[in-house]
Amino acid sequence: MVLVAIKNVLFPSSSATVVSNSENSPLLPTTAASITGDIESGISTAKEMGFLSNIDPRTMSDLIIGLSDGLTVPFALTAGLSSLGDTKLVITGGLAELVSGAISMGLGGYLAAKSENEFYFSQVRREKQLYFNSPDSISDELFDILLDMGASETTADSFIKDLRKTPKQMLDFIVRFGRGLEEPAEGRVVTSALTIGSGYFVGGFVPLIPYFFCNTVGTGLIISVIVMLITLFLFGWFKSAISMGDDCDTKGRAWEGAQMVIIGSIAAGSAWGLVYAIGG
Repeated sequence: MVLVAIKNVLFPSSSATVVSNSENSPLLPTTAASITGDIESGISTAKEMGFLSNIDPRTMSDLIIGLSDGLTVPFALTAGLSSLGDTKLVITGGLAELVSGAISMGLGGYLAAKSENEFYFSQVRREKQLYFNSPDSISDELFDILLDMGASETTADSFIKDLRKTPKQMLDFIVRFGRGLEEPAEGRVVTSALTIGSGYFVGGFVPLIPYFFCNTVGTGLIISVIVMLITLFLFGWFKSAISMGDDCDTKGRAWEGAQMVIIGSIAAGSAWGLVYAIGG
């Protein structure tokens, strides 16, 4: 999440903007929600083309958010700790950060998904209350929605007349097309927390692996850097392929991968230099 946000600031992408603007406004006006909306937009398009057809877009977006932080923060930390020259310290500190970071990211995903659920059902309750207090105002709102969608007045009147026979469907229609909200999937809160947390842990464990098999911390650092440069590039490549689909060609995907490498390298290099300077 942090890595993607920083990348978007330093390397704004017009393609990503086009994709983002085609979607409804995010439920939560935060950077995380904006990123999630961009990713989900591309994933939904990919699903329509048969790619990732069995994967829920929200689950995939959560996984990408978790991986984006996991591939950067622990990498920067282990690179920084390696300047102290103690392999055991790198492994211990890296594992501690992985566990705490995964829990923190998971809790963040849990709270975000929980807030979305609460907001959705609060809107449903609001529309129900409005329906019972003023049915005519609901019909007027529904009429405006249909006109905005391109329906004629005759068609809108006929549709509303039929829809009034089933109040629940009328309210669902208003919430979905008038408010731009869809009912959250059952178990979404727990799924989001587990997906983001596990994505962070898996991504963060990659730069730590070489230190388990190298006799010296210097060798571990070199191998870790090489592995992470390749991993970050591939992550940027596939992330752009998923989030932007056909809007991003091979050159664009390569540039996305290069951006991830640049940002990850800056983070790791800064951490290494800072710890080295403090350690004297």
